[in-house]
Amino acid sequence: MDADESVLAKKKHVEFFKMYLYFIPARMFVLDSTRLSIVFFSISGLEILGALSDYNESTRKSMCDWIYSLQIHPDEDGDCSKCGFQGTDTFMTLEDGVAVHCNKMFANGHLAMTYTGLVTLVTLGDDLSRVNRPAIIKGVAALQQEDGSFACTLLGSENDMRFVYCACCICYILQDWSGMDMDKTLSYIRGSFSYDYGFGQGPDLESHGGVAYCAVASLVLMGKLHDVLTPKEYEGLRRWALMKQVAGFQGRANKQEDTCYSFWVGATLKMLDFYEMVNYEENRKYVMSTQCLDTGGFSKVRFSYPDPLHSYLGLCGLSFMGENGLGEVHPALNMSMRAVNCLHKIHQSW
Repeated sequence: MDADESVLAKKKHVEFFKMYLYFIPARMFVLDSTRLSIVFFSISGLEILGALSDYNESTRKSMCDWIYSLQIHPDEDGDCSKCGFQGTDTFMTLEDGVAVHCNKMFANGHLAMTYTGLVTLVTLGDDLSRVNRPAIIKGVAALQQEDGSFACTLLGSENDMRFVYCACCICYILQDWSGMDMDKTLSYIRGSFSYDYGFGQGPDLESHGGVAYCAVASLVLMGKLHDVLTPKEYEGLRRWALMKQVAGFQGRANKQEDTCYSFWVGATLKMLDFYEMVNYEENRKYVMSTQCLDTGGFSKVRFSYPDPLHSYLGLCGLSFMGENGLGEVHPALNMSMRAVNCLHKIHQSW
């Protein structure tokens, strides 16, 4: 490792995240429909770097206003099945400064965008007073499938553990679990516990670091981790997750290490109270090797383009190891502990 690679280039990373708040590079235009997730990674990245204070209250409010413009409200008949947050304002226009949907067929909430929108609002200091909580919870309920999983949108999508996690986060943040048949969800998660003691995308499928994170975090948020797993399975899961470390972490056995799994698998180990078994030095070396010193940001593998997702999750992986100057991250909600404390204060006011 080169000498400067071992030093966290905080100022460069701050510049990197700020850039993504204002435009998306042409090579990433396909992500426009999920622009809110890019805002989530960028705001959360600035938060963990301690740079969110660079924005004054007025600027933060304008950011919150933009997020609220993406909220889908009940239709004229009171139907809430499409309620939530959508990911972009591309299909919207402004009339007297107010966002108006151009085409109702595109006005659909998306579970991942709703989750990232809510987290970003709290991180920016919003009190969620403009969130239509009952409508969003009904929107969550409309997306649950018969097997207990969730689709991400009514427009038609895959349904898997990612959106189970998003649904659990939304219900936790809004303190309302009525939008979920919890027994069905627990059955779905249980059915995805695999032969190798991890979680896969379905029964008897190979375990995956991202899926395992979503399953474990969902169980933690529901307070059901030890209800679903036996002591033997719990210990097997801990071992499975720990064995995903090579130098950094991989998502599956025999796959290349990837910066983001220092969060996905690292956070799983945090929730399983087994993180102290991680080789901090080797993990840090890998994450820092993907740091881009020219533009800021982290890439998934060395000598690749940095992006907001791997940049934020790389910083989270470093935070778990106590990297100097980085804020603490809540492993289940994937938001800063400062923001989580603000969220709990909001809960007390409801």
